[in-house]
Amino acid sequence: MSAADTAAATGRAAAAISRKPQKRGAMDGSTRRSRTIRYVLLLLFLLFVLIPVYVVLITSFKTSGDTTAASQWNLPKEWTVEPWRKAWDVLQPYMIRSLSLAIPAAIISSVIGSMNGFVLARWRFPGANIVFAFILFGMFIPYQAVMLPLRTTFTELDVTRGVPTLIIAHCIYGLPICTLIFRNYYATIVPHEIIESARVDGAGLVQTYARIILPISISGFVVTLIWQFTSVWNDFLFALFLTQQNNGPVTLGLAALSGGQKVDYAASMAGALITSFPTLIVYILLGRWFIGGLMAGALKG
Repeated sequence: MSAADTAAATGRAAAAISRKPQKRGAMDGSTRRSRTIRYVLLLLFLLFVLIPVYVVLITSFKTSGDTTAASQWNLPKEWTVEPWRKAWDVLQPYMIRSLSLAIPAAIISSVIGSMNGFVLARWRFPGANIVFAFILFGMFIPYQAVMLPLRTTFTELDVTRGVPTLIIAHCIYGLPICTLIFRNYYATIVPHEIIESARVDGAGLVQTYARIILPISISGFVVTLIWQFTSVWNDFLFALFLTQQNNGPVTLGLAALSGGQKVDYAASMAGALITSFPTLIVYILLGRWFIGGLMAGALKG
């Protein structure tokens, strides 16, 4: 190679080296801009969510004379917890009934959905896909379409309107989503070989489910328990049709607190915050397993 060729090659290498930092710098600048845009959008969404929370929170500490449209953004002139006392006195019996409703309804529908999901995913039988399709069909039936027939059915069966009626209704209408979640969950994390080994060892359906499937179902149960507890706790339509004011859940109590000729907005806002605490506590305690369990059942259908 001649001296000229060597010099030319050296010049090209030097030019390439000098261009690389510039390209990397351009990429770093683009990355910083995209990150800045992402954080700005997240901040805007956060403000969009927190602004109503701010109004509800400060209104719950205002006096009745201070809750006007003109002062809804202002801090209370006189801070008071009287609206919280009034809301708690009204909602306390409703809260107890809602807990006695939401906890068993969530547990029962989750357990039955787990059994259905195991059978449909790993203990196959002829026509399993058809049965699964009919179960899923229940997810697409609007509550409004069956409310009057459901109420008539409970009346004909002489089932007393109240918490037991709501438990039955929520267990029935919670089965499709629980079955779907557990069916996909078991289809993802439970290999066929484990089930076949259990059958070879002489384990039946109940033994296989109790000794092998249940211990690895915690994440799936967390998902369905949070889902069902939140749905049952926040339900108003079933409560309106299947219970009465003196034996209904907390949503009816919140509606009674907000009703009347003259609405106490401070007490209503305090009541809204009080009724949201149980679901918030559930998410705080079980939320660390929620996403993992949800994703585990979303990889294979």
